[in-house]
Amino acid sequence: MSWSSPGGPGHTRGDGAVSAHAPAKVNVSLAVGPLREDGFHDLQTVYLAVSLLDTVTVRRGEGLSVTVTGEGAGGPDPVPTDRRNLVWRAAELLAEHAGVAPDAAIAVDKAIPAAAGLAGGSADAAAALVALDALWGTHATRGDLTGLAAQLGSDVPFCLAGGVALGSGRGERLTPVLARRPWYWVLGIADGGLSTPAVYAELDRLRAEGRLPDGTAFPSPEPVVAALRSGPVEALAAALTNDLQAPAVSLRPALRRALRGATGAGAAAAVVSGSGPTVAALAADEDAAVRLAAVLAGEGLFRTVRVVHGPVPGARLVG
Repeated sequence: MSWSSPGGPGHTRGDGAVSAHAPAKVNVSLAVGPLREDGFHDLQTVYLAVSLLDTVTVRRGEGLSVTVTGEGAGGPDPVPTDRRNLVWRAAELLAEHAGVAPDAAIAVDKAIPAAAGLAGGSADAAAALVALDALWGTHATRGDLTGLAAQLGSDVPFCLAGGVALGSGRGERLTPVLARRPWYWVLGIADGGLSTPAVYAELDRLRAEGRLPDGTAFPSPEPVVAALRSGPVEALAAALTNDLQAPAVSLRPALRRALRGATGAGAAAAVVSGSGPTVAALAADEDAAVRLAAVLAGEGLFRTVRVVHGPVPGARLVG
């Protein structure tokens, strides 16, 4: 896993701003355990950080403020700009940890769509922790930031670390995984998001009705880890799994056609990323990904498509 060590005041630009970016994630495999008494599920997932990046820019300010541009900034359900946004909570948490005033103007430029199964909000929080650490000169250690990230959300530690990792617990406990080659994907991004809690609730409902396995036994992650390590693409294609795909399709039936359309257009395999509704279509190489994206864009199955590759580093300062 890659991680950019915190900076200090020397990382500020001439205008006093500090920027960091962080990547989206694809769950190459995702197994979900039964509902726990605390309301969470145990997970076993293999994360892959991909080259779709959100950028967070911070400046000195009086109190906290958040602005959002790009994906999710408008429309009927815009990304919030108050304490409901994870970057706001990240700022408060870091300030409390470091004993500094939570004063910053935070600008989030989003390329990762919200509520898409790509950890867009988690990426923003990870980038905010790195940028604010540099702006405020808090000199947080890697362990400090990882601990704060885990308090913010299950995917935030991975967005901080990047690369490839096996996630356990709620997804926040990470073990690095070696991937010796880049992997190319086409992300089919739907019009409108899916609520992660709603997808988990649908999983629990389908399991209670006996329509899905109960999740008490996790499969070995070794097939997907071995495929990521050395390929070939057919091995990774065969290893893609996601326990949240069935409930996501149940809530968004159009996903079934989208998944079939991706494989019919030439993808080696296609899977719903995380809680969806983004479809991650695996391609053999970069040229194949570009061709696949062109076909999918022409078929109108998705609001937009993006060619990405991974693994890429986690949250890091820009410039």
